[in-house]
Amino acid sequence: MKSAPISLTRLRLIAGNTLLEAARQRLFHFLLFFAVALVVGARWFRDFNFGAPELKFLSDFGFGAMAFFGAALTITATAQLFFSEIENRTVLTLLAKPVGRADFVLGKFLGVAAVAAIFCALLSGILAAVLATRESALAHEMPEAFAHGGRIHFESIAAAGLVQWSKLAVLAAFTLLIASFAQSQLFTVIAGFFVLVICHLQYLAQESYARGGSAVAQFFGVLIGLLFPNFQLFNLGDELGLGGALDWARVARVELYALGYVAAACALAVYSFRQREI
Repeated sequence: MKSAPISLTRLRLIAGNTLLEAARQRLFHFLLFFAVALVVGARWFRDFNFGAPELKFLSDFGFGAMAFFGAALTITATAQLFFSEIENRTVLTLLAKPVGRADFVLGKFLGVAAVAAIFCALLSGILAAVLATRESALAHEMPEAFAHGGRIHFESIAAAGLVQWSKLAVLAAFTLLIASFAQSQLFTVIAGFFVLVICHLQYLAQESYARGGSAVAQFFGVLIGLLFPNFQLFNLGDELGLGGALDWARVARVELYALGYVAAACALAVYSFRQREI
């Protein structure tokens, strides 16, 4: 059977409906509230910063909360929003003409990506407000330390938040790929967290295989590097948050890197879902 062409209108409608469904989920509200509470309350955890400068600690804490809770939100939301359509049999209605399976898969991805974008934008804005407030207080207490101006670069915080969102978009695409052939929501969530761990640690596997010396070991190292993105490349918060130079060329390379994996994972998810019996 010939597949219907992808429609931007149908993608927008499915993505919008996915976003509304995610906004109604209690898990979304819980993770968002907990992440915001941690970012806002980070200044009360200063005793655990082990000597790091206060603003640097607040920045690291905020981006850490964004990465951790963002990953949990992305994986669980992708699995729940995908399998809720299948379990409730509403997917059969959605897939009636002229909606195709590619529209359904890509619409779900865009909806989850929008959820992740709202999450990252909100936390980035709150983190910037917390840092600005605390910097103003420190400037009054220690004016000599801020004689050369402030240390916070808001455009850098925005860029770091954008990069974090790109990482979550890649994670959503891989989770959606798993969901396209998985038979249960639980398996998809567990596999999604495994992918998260692999992507964070794949550079260690590459180094280990490279030290092995053999051509086979080097081949497996290159294969792992191609199959799974290196999430360490997305950790720009340490460099961009406070006083670091904003290297837009590097940010652009990371965005293109993420776009390539998103496109590949979504294409495979569409192909897999077209072969699936519902």
